[in-house]
Parts: sequence; C-alpha cells; structure tokens
Amino acid sequence: VTVTRISRQGMDLFASRNYRFQVGDKILVVGPTDNVNRIADLMGNSVKRLDTPNIATIFIGIIIGILFGSIPFAIPGMPVPMKLGIAGGPLIIAILIGRFGHRMKLNTYTTTSANMMLREMGLVLFLASVGVKAGAHFWDTVVEGDGLMYVFTGFLITIIPILIIGTIARLKFKFNYFTIMGMLAGTCTDPPALAYANSICSREAPAIGYSTVYPLSMFLRIFTAQLIVLFCCG
Repeated sequence: VTVTRISRQGMDLFASRNYRFQVGDKILVVGPTDNVNRIADLMGNSVKRLDTPNIATIFIGIIIGILFGSIPFAIPGMPVPMKLGIAGGPLIIAILIGRFGHRMKLNTYTTTSANMMLREMGLVLFLASVGVKAGAHFWDTVVEGDGLMYVFTGFLITIIPILIIGTIARLKFKFNYFTIMGMLAGTCTDPPALAYANSICSREAPAIGYSTVYPLSMFLRIFTAQLIVLFCCG
C-alpha cells in the first residue's frame, strides 16, 4: 500500500520514510483491498478505542508533577533553596511522560475533544483564580501610591518585546501570523492570548507555537523571580 496522508490531532503530517507513528495517528492508505485489510489488522482500526480518553495518565502526571515541584533544589551561594512549584513541576513531568511514557506502558494519547475540554476548563479555572485574588484590591492598588506608574511600566514591558520579536519573526524568519501569536502568548505565559488565537484559527499553529516556547518561558519566570528576590531583596 501507499501511505498518502497522516493526521495527528487535526494536523496533516508528511508521510516520509523516517516518520515515527504515535498512538492516535490516523493513516490514509491506497492499495489493493487485501493489503489494506492487512494494514488495518497490523496498525489497528478501532475508532471506539481512540475515542476513549486516558484520564488516568493525565492525573498521574499531575500528582507526580506536584510532588516533583515541591522538592527544594539547593544552589551553592544561595541562602534559600529553589522550587519549581505547582506550575513547573507538572510541566517537567508532562514533557517526560509524553516522551518516555510508552516505555512504562503509559498511554498519553488524548482525543481532540477531551484535550479541548481540558484546555477550556483549565483556562476558566485559571482566570477565575486570578480574578478572585487580584480583584479584591485591584482598584486600591492602581489609584494609590505609584499604582499608575506600575501599570504604565507593565504596559511597556509587555508591549515593546512583543512588537520587536513579532516583527523579527515575521520579516526575518517568515513565520506565519498564527504561529507568531502562539509564540508570543507562550513567551508571556498568557493562556487567554492563546485562547483568542485558537478561536480565530482553524489549525493548531497557535498551539504549536505556544507549546514550543512555553516550557522555557515558564522556567525562566519561576527561576528569575526567585533569583531577583534572593539577590536584590535579601
């Protein structure tokens, strides 16, 4: 048979000789009926099994990630050990499970609908948590003291790097617009921006750009904040 198309999570991938299949990949083949049936028996052709999300693996990753993020890392010369926290820990474990989980018989495949449901639920809970914590004293913080200066400084810190990097990515590296949106959202670790990019794009380009830079940005945000506090406020 001839493999004409491979689809993964709504993305069409090139069928090269070096391609490595993953659970959940959909393959379109052309050939004699007997050969197609043999491929179906070999690769599997059960849509029902693929429609069942593997929730256990997700929660195993979350639990292990939280425990891992709570482990303190002592760095020579620093008075206080550093931690990855409940954000960095699950992120590290999720990357490791996604890469090596099959060796431990952990099926990391999640249906597109279940994946989207988890995204939206996580985004809503995140925004609700931020709003509840910041909303109570937001107005008083803005109008009193140097609040307006902080808002203006935060605006400049946010908008200037976005304009510079977005322009370079488009003009020099020829990235498409939606990939740039996801990449900038990832560098700012901004889930609402990613949600907006996904809402206006039918492809997974924003999510791919987001996931590519998000891990590094998350680590830098966690470690940089702790380093600034330790060295400048100690």
